[in-house]
Amino acid sequence: MAAVDAGCLLYFGYPITPQSDIPEHLSKHLPPLGGEFIQAESEIASINMVLGASATGVRAMTSSSSPGISLMQEAISYMAGSELPAVIVNISRSGPGLGGISASQGDYFQATRGGGHGDYRMIVLAPASVQEMYDLTLLAFDLSDKYRNPAMILGDALLGQMKEPLVRSRPGKVNVVPKPWALTGAQGRDPLRIKSLYLKEGELSEHNWKLFQKYEEMKKEEIRFESFLADDARLVLTAYGSVARISRTAVEMARNEGMEVGLFRPITLFPFPEKPLASLSQTARSFLTVELNTGQMVEDIRLSVARDADVYFYGRPPGSLPTPEEIVKAIRNHYPSG
Repeated sequence: MAAVDAGCLLYFGYPITPQSDIPEHLSKHLPPLGGEFIQAESEIASINMVLGASATGVRAMTSSSSPGISLMQEAISYMAGSELPAVIVNISRSGPGLGGISASQGDYFQATRGGGHGDYRMIVLAPASVQEMYDLTLLAFDLSDKYRNPAMILGDALLGQMKEPLVRSRPGKVNVVPKPWALTGAQGRDPLRIKSLYLKEGELSEHNWKLFQKYEEMKKEEIRFESFLADDARLVLTAYGSVARISRTAVEMARNEGMEVGLFRPITLFPFPEKPLASLSQTARSFLTVELNTGQMVEDIRLSVARDADVYFYGRPPGSLPTPEEIVKAIRNHYPSG
């Protein structure tokens, strides 16, 4: 629904559990709007169709689940190198390998480190509710166009099957930023080129520094996070996505026990909210990162907080979800004494 409201009329994808609700919905709703839905022969074909469509200046998207996203990595790298916008949704599932269809946060490294070859980054947004799945998808299209860069919505199987109230916030005509770079035919003007191949002396180095400066601008302008009861906290939980919701309940339970505990939830996983975390670690000296994996975002937490802050980890590999009671037990184990 957010894709339609954002003016995206082109979807290319391939079914895989647990994200198949997305292509199923768009296959019904895009054609009556004058859009196109194509079920490609593979995830590789899907993302390359997105690349071609994006080069013409239109808004296009795809979606998949973890192993399908792996197959898309080469083309995503080409899109970043060619400075082409698009939205890619990963409703992630368990791994490694074939894994299973249960919820997982095992794709954090893949999403935030680029995932494919070369020196590039993607905008990565991590919703924690149905409403945020909608709102952040709208934002993803806008940021992708603004920076001419692929953007990813990183959800999981829990969010993908969740039912909650939703307020649609953008009906009607969408104002998309001008795209003078788009390939729309060269009649009456000089030809344009969109490429990621730079062979002249120093040309590729110059291009990569240009991309780097773009990522640095994202870090300055596009940080998003939520802080809950963290201002006076002695121990701060850090979590994102669906696990942040469970962690928030654990924070409330710990507060009822008299422990000064808060929650810091990154919403942009790239750019990561390093400076807000560093500032928070001047007052809160202990951090407990909760993830549905064996430890990935915790590395960014350690890099962000003050050097003398204590960073602990509570993980749950895919296959089951932590309960608030289990997280509270971990809080008790790591709550600072004295």
